[in-house]
Amino acid sequence: MKELDQKAMAENERQELQDRYVRFDWAIKRLLRQKANFGVLNGFLTVMLREEVNILEILESESNQESADDKFNRVDIKARNSKGEIIIVEIQNTREVHYLERILYGVAKAITEHISLGEGYQNVKKVYSISILYFDLGVGTDYIYHGQNHFTGVHTGDRLRINTRDRDAVITRLPAEIFPEYILIRVNEFDKVATTPLDEWITYLKDGTIRPDTTVPGLREAREKLKYYSMSSSERHAYDEHLNAIMIQNDVLDTAKWEGRLEGLAEGKADALRQTAVNMKRMGMPTADIATCTGLSIEEIEKL
Repeated sequence: MKELDQKAMAENERQELQDRYVRFDWAIKRLLRQKANFGVLNGFLTVMLREEVNILEILESESNQESADDKFNRVDIKARNSKGEIIIVEIQNTREVHYLERILYGVAKAITEHISLGEGYQNVKKVYSISILYFDLGVGTDYIYHGQNHFTGVHTGDRLRINTRDRDAVITRLPAEIFPEYILIRVNEFDKVATTPLDEWITYLKDGTIRPDTTVPGLREAREKLKYYSMSSSERHAYDEHLNAIMIQNDVLDTAKWEGRLEGLAEGKADALRQTAVNMKRMGMPTADIATCTGLSIEEIEKL
């Protein structure tokens, strides 16, 4: 009987592993750079950018190479699509004060990295920056924000169109077709029941679950390619250590915030006591009585 119970537990564990999927940050770092797995990334970008995207290659640069200090925060993938445009995907696990400035710098760097000195400006490629954020960035009610450049008439409100040349033909384009686009995904703000392809992707980003009957681009491939159970025991160990490290780091940050609040409360209380002592002195109360009421030492009170 005991042996049957152990077998049942082992089977349950196996089933749980079968339906468990690795986090997207780990997949980007270890799995999605392989051409055989581009289908997952193509699907994700197709849903995010609302147009069919096919990745031709993963581009390497200083901004998306692994290093000791990007273990938790910097998980970048930079790719070129079939139109030659550059797409940056970045996951940020913990708060960064100047995050918007950093993604602006990253986009500018991507533009300059992929145009050679002496090339005409017509060779500048459009860049899409997609940030998957696991911390609270700013104040807002939505979980996805989209930023795009438009030149709008101050008096008329119309959008300026620019004449440009493409293959010896003059065409009219909106600046938004040329300037970078930014997508900020605030994962923690998502609390809906998934009813759209976009919602299904955000659900996976937030809690790692994928519907068994999903038909969403990328998630169908993810169900096969990103299974925890499909990894070797050494890969699963490395992945588990990665999750553990993130949990420890978040715990350290939460503890620091809590201690900071306590310290702030203590400082605030001390300031209030000192102000009370000052007021008592102005009223002419004896120093000994002030010390008794506030708990401050006589020396501290005499210095006020």
